[in-house]
Amino acid sequence: MNERANEIDLMIPPRRARAGGVFTALSARIAQAVADDLGAHAFPRAFTAVRAYLPHHELGEFDTCRVTVLVAGRTLEPAARGWLQLDHRIDVAVQERLASDESAAIDPLLELVEAIADHLANHLLVAAPEARWVKSEHAPLIAAEHLNEFRQFTSVLTLTYRTWEAS
Repeated sequence: MNERANEIDLMIPPRRARAGGVFTALSARIAQAVADDLGAHAFPRAFTAVRAYLPHHELGEFDTCRVTVLVAGRTLEPAARGWLQLDHRIDVAVQERLASDESAAIDPLLELVEAIADHLANHLLVAAPEARWVKSEHAPLIAAEHLNEFRQFTSVLTLTYRTWEAS
């Protein structure tokens, strides 16, 4: 067997991973690994990252910075004979209610989103080492309708992680 085939074999994740006695989908496990990694890193602004399927909260809960990690989607495509490439899209939503819509209130939150993106770029997730970071997308920078209607900062960073598995 050639050396490249051995490298690929090492990147194959199990179809399901056991977490707390329950089988979890690979995309959910990657999202949890992102949330755990963000929680373990010191950022310029304090927050707790949680994984969820829906970012529903009461408006009053946004008086402090909330970071929600969500599975946004997954695509599969052929990678090579007998192999599938899986791209897992993970959204990281940063939200906080603001006292005003002035730049001085918004800029530190945008800096936090950029710090999160910079931290995760090319970073190995300890709890999902088979997942490789591919790209980060941050557009639009701010959800204008949330800022206008609720005076709430909302910014969503979309991360793509890639895994491979035998087909």
